[in-house]
Amino acid sequence: MHGFVTIIGVVIFILLISLKQINQYERGVMFTMGKFVGLKQPGWRIVIPVFQSMRKIDIRTKAVDVPDQEAITKDNIPVRINAVIYYRISDAGKAVLEVENFFWAMSQMAQTTMRNAVGEVTLDELLQKRDAISERIQIVIDKASDPWGVKVESVELKDVIIPENLKRTISKEAEAEREKRAVIIKADGDRIAATNLAAAAKMLQTQPGAMHLRTLQAVNDLSSDQSNTTIWMLPIEVLEAAKAVGKLAQK
Repeated sequence: MHGFVTIIGVVIFILLISLKQINQYERGVMFTMGKFVGLKQPGWRIVIPVFQSMRKIDIRTKAVDVPDQEAITKDNIPVRINAVIYYRISDAGKAVLEVENFFWAMSQMAQTTMRNAVGEVTLDELLQKRDAISERIQIVIDKASDPWGVKVESVELKDVIIPENLKRTISKEAEAEREKRAVIIKADGDRIAATNLAAAAKMLQTQPGAMHLRTLQAVNDLSSDQSNTTIWMLPIEVLEAAKAVGKLAQK
């Protein structure tokens, strides 16, 4: 009787140590005597000690923070870039069988791909088309990691760091560009104003009495403020005519 109880206790102990739990966000990669025999879904699974083993793989989306990378753009500008890669395991079996450490492999591939992508674009393109470059990096990494059972969801370039002396140069170029646009806008405004003034002058010349009405309007605007002093300027012909009238009156 004592021996039977001992056997029952050993069986229960073996069952307890054989029972493995797989969480909802995990998949179990099962091996029997070193041979891959399939994937285990979430729940309690029995793994016979010595003969079987199981490796649990987290299939949730992971974020890999790619450290700063030194790279040279297509126009030979040295820059430093870093990024974040979001990926998940789409096939747990391949992630275990096809690559030794998929996390480390993804980080190394991301670094290499980022440097290559930067070398294919100019600095202006890198600064202005960051989303397009990120998408290009994502496509390359996703294709290369597909045999590992890894799905790359997105790549985000975080920072593009350029040398300080180049920052000053870019700032000066941007300031010069703004000044050029301001001069162009002012010149266009002057041209439009001159065109409008010429058209107005032509219209005043062709309409009888229009010039006199415009003069009276200007005088009225000036005289509305008591602090203004109005000076009248008359043509010399008017003065000579007034002088001749005065002489006739004296006679």
